[in-house]
Amino acid sequence: MQVHEAMSTAVVQLGPDHTLRQAAQLMSRRHVGSAIVVDPDGEGVGIITERDILKAIGADLDPDVERTAAHITWEVVYASPTWTIEEAASAMVRGGFRHLVVLDGDEVLGVISVRDILRVWVHQSAPIPA
Repeated sequence: MQVHEAMSTAVVQLGPDHTLRQAAQLMSRRHVGSAIVVDPDGEGVGIITERDILKAIGADLDPDVERTAAHITWEVVYASPTWTIEEAASAMVRGGFRHLVVLDGDEVLGVISVRDILRVWVHQSAPIPA
């Protein structure tokens, strides 16, 4: 199975000036663990995850003041929609990621998460590769 068949297209997109609270609220409403941050005038496409927000709050940073730009992962590993699920899982393990942004050229198609991959493997009743 390929990434485009398993990825989530219900992607939350933010700008770099959104607050962490705004990001958390949008992610919570959509029941997702990450948001794509698009900065057309800067770095391009990044990602912020619930873990990034948790770290900021744990460091006593104010979620109403802190902007996503300061907490984004810009060194994102992007998945191709034609990668296999195994290739995506391998990239996640190597990089220690739980989410990969799926790009086709410069276009964000979606996000594939560990949850998406597990759902596919359980549905297919296939053993989880080591």
